[in-house]
Amino acid sequence: MSELLFATEGNPIPENGVAGRLRMRDGKYIRYARFAAAARPLKGTVIIVQGRNECIEKYFETIRDLSARGLGTLVFDLRGQGGSDRLIADPMRGYVESFRDYLADLEEIFEQVALPDCRGPFYILAHSTGALIALLAAPALVNRVRRMVLTAPLVEFAKSSVSTPTLRRITALLFYLGMGSVYAGGGPRPREIAPFATNKLTTDHARYMRNQTIYQEHPELALGGPSVAWVHATCEAIEALQDPEFLARIHIPLLIVAA
Repeated sequence: MSELLFATEGNPIPENGVAGRLRMRDGKYIRYARFAAAARPLKGTVIIVQGRNECIEKYFETIRDLSARGLGTLVFDLRGQGGSDRLIADPMRGYVESFRDYLADLEEIFEQVALPDCRGPFYILAHSTGALIALLAAPALVNRVRRMVLTAPLVEFAKSSVSTPTLRRITALLFYLGMGSVYAGGGPRPREIAPFATNKLTTDHARYMRNQTIYQEHPELALGGPSVAWVHATCEAIEALQDPEFLARIHIPLLIVAA
């Protein structure tokens, strides 16, 4: 397992784990890890669906917390990031052509890892992009997942100066012109750790440095800014979620936590 997962200072690999790489229907490999609960009674398994530019290592603390509460964990890197296969020549560019690929990967993870190797009942804990994936998958998971907790779900581009439909049309044109792999925002990940005072995501210095250290010591897990294709795929996913008929098909009890 140590060949697939990476410990850093203050962030050891949780105990009772098994890691692997799972081949998807299209031949891409997804890195995953499952961890058995340490406490009793056993309460089931939490499937963690990551946000964009995250990796399994960022969830080690969460995995240990869940384990201490009798919950096993199954976590995997989204395609195109972390230790999963990258999708274009430049591995730093966040890229996906459709969220249908993410949904198919989640289905494969369920079929090939969760159902045969993890203890039920199943719950989903998902963040940002992962929360959008979980919402899109919810109608198909109603008989598999008991509850979902979603943190800061990506349901709109809050800082965009244009609407989601307009952004979808712009990125669709750029994709058609062969610019799908071009950065749509940001760029390559900086080599130096940005000063803590400049970050807008956390007031916890220790966790900030821990997460930065993961990518500093293992840059192959890092990701730069999103591509045109990724933004276009996200716009399509957001618009699908906003359809009242689709929302009416979500019957899994869920808790949304937003900043």
